[in-house]
This record gives sequence, C-alpha cells and structure tokens, in this order.
Amino acid sequence: MTPDPAHRHAAIIGFGLMGCDIAAIFLAGGWRVTAVEPDRKSWPARLDRVALSLSQLGAPAMRVDALDLVASLDDVGFNDAEAVVEAVPERLDLKRQVFAELDRRVPPGVPVASNASGFRITDIAEGCATRGRMANLHFFLPAHLVPGVEVVQGEHTEEAACAALAAIMESLGRVPIRVARDVPGFLANRIQHAMVREAFNAIDEGLASPEDVDKAVRFTFGMRIMGAGPILQKELAGLETQLAAQATIYPSLCNRADPGPTITRLVEQGKLGAKTGEGFWHWTPESAKAARERYERMLLAALELLRREG
Repeated sequence: MTPDPAHRHAAIIGFGLMGCDIAAIFLAGGWRVTAVEPDRKSWPARLDRVALSLSQLGAPAMRVDALDLVASLDDVGFNDAEAVVEAVPERLDLKRQVFAELDRRVPPGVPVASNASGFRITDIAEGCATRGRMANLHFFLPAHLVPGVEVVQGEHTEEAACAALAAIMESLGRVPIRVARDVPGFLANRIQHAMVREAFNAIDEGLASPEDVDKAVRFTFGMRIMGAGPILQKELAGLETQLAAQATIYPSLCNRADPGPTITRLVEQGKLGAKTGEGFWHWTPESAKAARERYERMLLAALELLRREG
C-alpha cells in the first residue's frame, strides 16, 4: 500500500536557496517538512522563497503551513522522519559535522542524503557507524524546476538506501538518475563540465564571443537535448555518423586539466557575475532579477512540455 503523503515527514538540514526549493518539492507532494536554519533573521525571506517555489509548482499556498522551521537539530522530530536531506553550505568539514550528528540522531533504516554537488558521500560519511544508509541526493538549481535528481551510491552505501531515495523522488514527480559509483562530479556535472570547458575555451581562443557561445548551445543542440539525450540522439541519427565526427573533431578539443585563463582572470579580479555586478557582462540588481525571472519562466515552460510527454 502506498503511504499517505500527509503522514510522511522529511527533515531538511540547511535552508538556503537549495534547501528552500527541496522543501517545496516535498511540500508540493503532500509531505510534512521540518527544516533547520540557525539564522532566525533569514526566516521571513526563506519562507517567501518556499511560497514562490510552491506557486511555480502549482501547489496550494497553504502547503507552506506544513513546514516547521526550527533553529537546531535538537528541535527536529527524527523519530517519524522517512527521509533526511542535508543541504548546508558546500564545506566538507561542515557536512561531516552534520553527518556525525545525523549518524546518532536519525533512527536506523531511515535514508540520510547529502545534496553536495562536489564532495563524495563516501568522504562526507567517513567514520559514520550507519554509513550504509547514507547516499548523495543531488538536486540541480533551481531544484523545484529541474526534475532530474542524481541518486549516488557511495563506496559503503547499501543498495536499499538508494532504492528508497529513488522511490521517494519518483513519488514526488522527480526523475531519479542512478549513479553506480561515487566519483567527483557524479554523472550530470561530469558531462556538463566537459561541455562548459569547451565553451570557455572557445572564448579563450577567440573563436566566439560569450553571446555567440550561448546562442550556439541554446539554439542548436540545447533544444534537441530536451527531446532526446545525447545517446538517443546519435542512435537516431546513426552511430557511424557520430564515429566519423568523433574522429574528425576530438583531436582538436580542449583537454586541459586546469581552469582556463579567462574565467581565472575574472574570478581573481572579483568579477563573479551577477552577484558582484560584473562578469562577462555588466549587471544591475534590476537586470539580474529580470534575467533570473526569464530563466525560470523558460524552465517552467520546458517542465510543462516534459510533463505532457510523461
């Protein structure tokens, strides 16, 4: 029998932008959520973000009432939790500290997941007595609008823990992506960063401007990828064509093992993009807000298309 969502409880440790959107996913699915955020001054803004994310998911605004925001792990009722997701800042020492606490606080058998985007769950859960139920559950920003979620099996993670997390994600309308080995970048980011390396290299070599690099991705293969992933795409086109293209193009592709000069220079100069007002482009708070809103509108439209296709 499928459990009643209204009786299901998830705990989210860390309530920044990612934690808010993960909470919205569970809330929209009818779950009750307890979220831990020590900075009480941030609570109003965090609740506003959850409300916005719920509205974008088409969930009733009243679902935010099923969110219990607390300041400490001491205030989380772990006894009836079915899933625990850590979403604290990307610092290995902090994540290890949180997992050491969860190791002893969360009842046996309840899957405990990290939303780390770079650190391996094997390293985060090092020394934990219950590391067999610990896995990586990697969402992609904005988590509530990007349906794919990686479920990464660590070196000591039991299959049952990954299966449980994948089943929960599927019940919430997510698309679980099983990753069988715990390697840096998992699966999606390894593929993405191979593309991004070539994109930045095109700028470094003067092959194209940042604007044209983005156009090349968005208006060519970017559109096709939503309809079919790269493997199915090439299967439909013919693998012999892909083999010939690989033989011609691969020898000239960027294969550097360190970040390129352009992005290195910008970061060293403190030009980090929209957050600092300058990166490849100049930003005002208004232009950055408009760009983010447009980006989310496009994601919502893409999500609706994917839903229609099942």
